[in-house]
Amino acid sequence: MKRLRAAAALALISVTLAACQSAGPIGNAPTVIGTGGIEGNWVDPNGITSSFNSGVFVTRTTDTNEKLAEGSYRYETPQLVSIDMRSLVRGTTSRVNCAVVSPSQLNCTSSAGSQFTLTRKAAG
Repeated sequence: MKRLRAAAALALISVTLAACQSAGPIGNAPTVIGTGGIEGNWVDPNGITSSFNSGVFVTRTTDTNEKLAEGSYRYETPQLVSIDMRSLVRGTTSRVNCAVVSPSQLNCTSSAGSQFTLTRKAAG
C-alpha cells in the first residue's frame, strides 16, 4: 500500500504540476491535430496511464488500474488542451495545459509550473 501511495503521489505530482513546454521553434507547432485528436490512452514516463474520451479525463495506475484522478478537458486551440482535474488521492483540484506536439506526444504543465510529457499508448 505504501508503494502504491508513493507511485500515486509521484504520478499525480507529474500530472498536476506539469506545464506546456515549447513545441520547438516558432512555426513548428502542428496546425492540425488529426482525425482522432487526443482521444485514447496516453502514458507518462512513470508508466501512469491517462485516458481522454469525449471530454472526460481519467488517470489510472498501470499495475492495479486504480483511478488516481479524474476530470474534463477541452481544446483551447488546435494545439493546446486544457485539463481540469481532481486528485482522488489528495482531494485537490488543478489545471494542466498540454501542447499537442505531434499525434503521439503531449508536452504538459500545471499552474504550478511542473512539466512532463505524455506519449500515446500503442493499441493492443
